[in-house]
Amino acid sequence: MSNAENVLSPEYKEALKTLLFQLADDDFLLSFRGSEWLGLAPHIEEDVASSSISQDTMGHAAMYYKLLEDLGEGNADALAHARPAEERKNSILAERVNGEGYYLETPEYDWAYAVVRNFFYAQAKKVKIDSLRTSSYQPLAETAVKVSMELYYHLMHWKLWFTQLLSSTDEAKRRMNNAIELVMKDFGDIFSYGNAKDAIEKEGLIAKEEELKANWTERMKPVFESLGMEVPAIPAASEKNGRNGEHTEDLTEALTTLSEVYRLDPAAAW
Repeated sequence: MSNAENVLSPEYKEALKTLLFQLADDDFLLSFRGSEWLGLAPHIEEDVASSSISQDTMGHAAMYYKLLEDLGEGNADALAHARPAEERKNSILAERVNGEGYYLETPEYDWAYAVVRNFFYAQAKKVKIDSLRTSSYQPLAETAVKVSMELYYHLMHWKLWFTQLLSSTDEAKRRMNNAIELVMKDFGDIFSYGNAKDAIEKEGLIAKEEELKANWTERMKPVFESLGMEVPAIPAASEKNGRNGEHTEDLTEALTTLSEVYRLDPAAAW
């Protein structure tokens, strides 16, 4: 079956849209959490670097939302800003707060958590992007090539932070190990397609969940082995699977902040 015929197939189109929402919502929420570190990173160089990464990630989300717009799902800005929490398909990990407090008040954010979350997420994203480069939907494959060019530097950046902190002081190692534990608790739905698993895998849009998990573990092994550690096992999805619209209160609060300006004038170009 040709790509054009696939796109016109109702089953193919539904699976494609579900996958695109998962990819877009992941990057949208993670870039927001990254933006909350503006002015709070450990030093000025990192403030600039991590802000740039967050901006890139928001750009990736925008590309996925634009593909959804092209498929007739509505305006890309509205898809990003106006959908309620129960319609979001992002992973639980992407929506989690950076720590205690609020950005404009007295935040007590955890840099160790930021490093681990971003490194583990970037490696998971790289595994997906590598698979998407051969997606049966050509516009998505082309988007993956563009994302891959920036993602290489994101992954290199967070890997450096990860290895340096775990090779540092006892206090740094303690904080990092605590962060690894927290991140892995929410890692169960990162490679999940939720209720759309069979449909997404059938259409050749991306690799199977199990293949992505195995590839992530294999990519992480050299890093962990260099630190004398074992790669943590990816858990099963918890009682909440973000791919099925099951989320925490963290997402609701994030969307309230994210959409505040948009809702002042939804007709404006964002």
